[in-house]
Amino acid sequence: MEEQSSAEEFLRQFPMGDLNEKMGIELLEASPERVVATMPVKGNTQPYGLLHGGASVVLAESLGSTGSAMHAHPERIAVGVDINATHHRSAREGSVTGVATAIHLGRSTACYEVVVSDEDGRRVCTARITCALMPAT
Repeated sequence: MEEQSSAEEFLRQFPMGDLNEKMGIELLEASPERVVATMPVKGNTQPYGLLHGGASVVLAESLGSTGSAMHAHPERIAVGVDINATHHRSAREGSVTGVATAIHLGRSTACYEVVVSDEDGRRVCTARITCALMPAT
């Protein structure tokens, strides 16, 4: 229970930001080890009506950055330095869920694998994000 209240307090102090709100990203779970959120397909599509690949990358970066920031807090801040993504299949409707799992939680970097899946549990995208952990000023 204390870990959950600690995460909630962190997220009150450091909300995910305006872009996440515009994209409809809803945070479901957050800890330095694992971050989970959903995002609607509608409103985040490219001209063919498919989930935009950039939307999947925004979701991945948001999740990895949130986990990294939670790991780094309060001594350090997290800034993204690298992200890559492979798009496996398309999504046309409903929502997708991103699950960021920590690969490395160090003193100077944090790295996450992010799996984005559709409502049937099929993998839509796999991303990896690395954040540098900088001294808080």
